[in-house]
Amino acid sequence: DAEVSYDGHAFSMGAYATDVAEKLWPTNYGSRGTPYLSEGGYKIRDEYGNFSAPPLGYIWDFAKRAGVTVRSYGEFAVWPRRGGVVTAAVPGLAGLVHPSYPPFDMSVTDVERVAIWLEEFRRFERDGTLPRLSIIRLGNDHTNGTTPGSPTPRAMVADNDLALGRIVEAVSRSRYWKESLVLVVEDDAQNGPDHVDAHRSVLLSVSPFSRRRALDSTLYTTSGVLRTIELILGLPPMSQYDAAARPMYAAFQAPPDLTPYTHRPARVALDERNDWNAPGAAASLAMNMRDADRAPELELNQILWQSVHGAGAAMPPPRRAGFIRPTAEGEADDEDDEEGQELAGPAGTSPAREAGGARR
Repeated sequence: DAEVSYDGHAFSMGAYATDVAEKLWPTNYGSRGTPYLSEGGYKIRDEYGNFSAPPLGYIWDFAKRAGVTVRSYGEFAVWPRRGGVVTAAVPGLAGLVHPSYPPFDMSVTDVERVAIWLEEFRRFERDGTLPRLSIIRLGNDHTNGTTPGSPTPRAMVADNDLALGRIVEAVSRSRYWKESLVLVVEDDAQNGPDHVDAHRSVLLSVSPFSRRRALDSTLYTTSGVLRTIELILGLPPMSQYDAAARPMYAAFQAPPDLTPYTHRPARVALDERNDWNAPGAAASLAMNMRDADRAPELELNQILWQSVHGAGAAMPPPRRAGFIRPTAEGEADDEDDEEGQELAGPAGTSPAREAGGARR
C-alpha cells in the first residue's frame, strides 16, 4: 500500500496513511523541509500520537480496546542514546515497548536485538504470559553501504536473515508454536522496483497452518496482512483499506504441520568489513545512515550493486511498462518500451513509480 517508510509505517501499523502523511512525505524525502512524523514523536496531538496519527489509533490501540495484549520491540520506539532506556514514541505504546530492545540504529546488529527479544520470550514461555500480538523490528538490511569500517552490505543482510531465522526457530520450538503465526513484511516496497510494479514487496507467512508446496497467486496487500491479524485476534477493521482488503485465506491450511524450524548459519562472515578500497566508500561515508531513508537511493543502490558484483559492474535499470507489445522473435525494441511507459498514464494504468530506501 505504501510508497516510502513515511507512509509505510503508517500503513503497516494502522492500515491508513492520513492526508498529513501523504502530503508531507514527498517534501520530507525531497529534503525541502517538514519533519518526519510517521512514527510518532514531534508534538503529540492526542492519545494516539501526533497529527499524522489515524483518527482511532494504530493496531495496538485497537488491541488494547479489545483486551488483547501487545508488546513492541523497536517499532514506534526511541532512545536518547545507544544503551539508553527505550521508550514509546506514541502514548498508546507507553509501557508496552521493551526498554532495552534497540530502535533503528545501524550500529547494533540484528542478532544482538534478537538475543534481547529471546531472553524475554523465554521468560514469557516459562510464565505463560506471552502477549497475543508482538511487533518486532529488524532493520539492518538497510545496510551502511560501503562505509569504511562498517560491516559490508553482504554481512548486514546476512545478519538480518540470521536474526529472523532465530526468531522463527525459537517460536517453532516453543509451547506456543501450535497456535502461532509469524508474518514478515517490509513497511514498504521502496528502493527496488521490478518488472511488474514498484509496490511489490516480500511477505513471509510462518505457521503450522501455512500451506506448503502450493502456489497462491492471490493479490495480497499490507492492509490484507493486517486484516488477517485482526480476524485472528478478534479486532475490527481500522480503516476502509483493511475492511476491504482480502484476508490471507488461501495461504493457510486446516491440518497443522508442527515440524519445528532449524535456522541455517550465515554463509557470509558477519564481521566482514568495508575498507577504503570498497566501491563508493567515500560516498557512503558522506551519506546519512543514522536515520532510515536519508541516503540518496539511486547512488546507494549503485554502490550496493558494485559491492556485491564488483567495482564497475553496471546496475540493471528498472524495467516496467503499461503495455506489452509483441516483437519479432529475438528482437528488442526499446522505443516500444519507452512508448508503453508514456501511454500508460492516459490509458488509466499508471506506470509503477520509483521510490527510495527501506526495510522491515
